[in-house]
Amino acid sequence: MTDAAEPSAAEIFAELRPRLIRLAYRMLGSVADAEDVVHSAWVRWLAADRDQMRDPKAVLHTIVTRLSLNELKSARRRRAAYVGPWLPEPFFDPEAEEAADDLILPLMIALERLSPLERAAFLLHDVFGLGFDAVSETIGREAATCRKLASRARAHIHDARPRFVVGNEEGLRLANAFFTATRTGNLAALRAMLAEDVVVYADGGGQVPAPTRPLVGLEAAMERFAGLARLFATHPSRLIRYAIINGLPGFITIEDDLVQTTALHVENKRVVAVYVTRNPDKLHNVPDVTGWRN
Repeated sequence: MTDAAEPSAAEIFAELRPRLIRLAYRMLGSVADAEDVVHSAWVRWLAADRDQMRDPKAVLHTIVTRLSLNELKSARRRRAAYVGPWLPEPFFDPEAEEAADDLILPLMIALERLSPLERAAFLLHDVFGLGFDAVSETIGREAATCRKLASRARAHIHDARPRFVVGNEEGLRLANAFFTATRTGNLAALRAMLAEDVVVYADGGGQVPAPTRPLVGLEAAMERFAGLARLFATHPSRLIRYAIINGLPGFITIEDDLVQTTALHVENKRVVAVYVTRNPDKLHNVPDVTGWRN
């Protein structure tokens, strides 16, 4: 007879699902792809002989990581032909709003420059806390190799980590000031917020209007925002809400009937990078926009 206190397969999976989604998302940079991977993991989990499992969490980590590695191969081929800057799909995560430096956009972009195995070894060890023996079993490489993979990854992404973490309250205050300055055309206030070496990234995916290259430097950014301010004077931007987006302060808006997210990387009270996501394929899961056309 089954022990009534023993959790069922569905209960074990449900408890681990948020963690598995975060793992797959960090591997793939896409919420939709992460959900597909975790659904495939659920199908495999149901078919597995769970009586022989010593550590269900490790088994599910392995399934999700290997499925993500397979998906990453085709995703990287698609991104090689991507039009304009590629940004990860905006992720709104209550846990990430409290901490989770590993979710910030600069780090997610830096992860894209790693090989799939470097990415997996780094995430499993440095982010999810698995020992290298467990990482070895998961990705099918010797533990010493996994240690080297994670070390190389760590060196590559070192500069992407935030040096001065801005609190959510201060970050959202800056997001409010940035939104107000850009939408009202207060260029003096905007200039005071931007770092000299600010970079503006806009991901339209070739589907909607967006610069096809990052705008580098204060003057390039100011020229772009001055042009947008003139546009907003006749086609007002509609603010949906302020939000923490991939660990960065920002806001969700409607621009010319398109949902858009803007995230701000703040260092020393100056905006050093602006990340604008306009690609409609990446904005299906944006919260609080249902019914905005009414």
